[in-house]
Amino acid sequence: MTHSSTPSPTPSPAPTPTSLFVRPFWVSLFALTAAVAWGWAYPLIKLGFAEFQIQPDMTGSKMLFAGIRFFLAGLIVLAFASVQRRSFAMRGGIRDGGFMLLFALLNTTIHYAAFYIGLSHSAGARAAILNSLSVFTVVVLACVFFKSDRFTKRKALGCGVGIAGILALNLGGAESGAFSFWGDGMIVINALCSAFASLLTRNLTRRVDVFVGTGYSLALGGALLLIPAWAMGGTLPAVTLWGVVILLLLTGISALGFVLYNRLIMVNPVGKVAIFNSLIPVVGAITSCLCLGEPFFAKYILATALAAGGIYLINKQRT
Repeated sequence: MTHSSTPSPTPSPAPTPTSLFVRPFWVSLFALTAAVAWGWAYPLIKLGFAEFQIQPDMTGSKMLFAGIRFFLAGLIVLAFASVQRRSFAMRGGIRDGGFMLLFALLNTTIHYAAFYIGLSHSAGARAAILNSLSVFTVVVLACVFFKSDRFTKRKALGCGVGIAGILALNLGGAESGAFSFWGDGMIVINALCSAFASLLTRNLTRRVDVFVGTGYSLALGGALLLIPAWAMGGTLPAVTLWGVVILLLLTGISALGFVLYNRLIMVNPVGKVAIFNSLIPVVGAITSCLCLGEPFFAKYILATALAAGGIYLINKQRT
């Protein structure tokens, strides 16, 4: 047997029935891993802002912090793809380049610009629960755009219960948190961007290897965040070792979470995978209260219970 001295990159292989990414146990484990990792991002971002001394009104600095995080995460994913000798080519040329730009804007740039602004104007636990709106939006939209996701009465009921959990956040007086555009409004925009990006992910594999496409979207989206950051005079007022560690942890969360999630979305019904993200609010709310010392309101329990009820109802639909 002879070996070529310059082996060509291998394309992303089509999943087989024995692939880990389609076997129920591993689908659940990988989806749970991504959800738990993303849930931890809520307190870590707030801790990072505090460590770098980024104040709520320092929008440019928030964009800089986010841009560095996602640009580095993209480079890590691309390095991993390079080691695996995956193809970096865009199969449709310029046309696919336009798709990648749109995907990067929705999946990273606009998505996380809104997220970082909203999180700095809202309690971490509250933002985590509110962000679950993206999960139920994905479930509904997936039924509209993909034949593999059918909309049923059970799904409708599950979405209704889950959305009721989001509305429960606005129960009570002002001291327990009320709706604000720069807080809750930005989190809602972030959630909608996340939902539409999940739908676009299904088309990503037709244009480029999934790992390479994930790396492109993170690196490009992060770079696009750096442009407004610098235009607004964004800086990191204080750089400490602990701050750098937090930033690297967030970078790792992005790389791991998006690689797992995007790969799962490629080969499974969107709603089947996306519904696990409803665990993000639970992890985000608990870790925010524990790590940040935020007050825990009773309505968080109600909101989380309703969101979990929505998850259960929709998961029961799986066969």
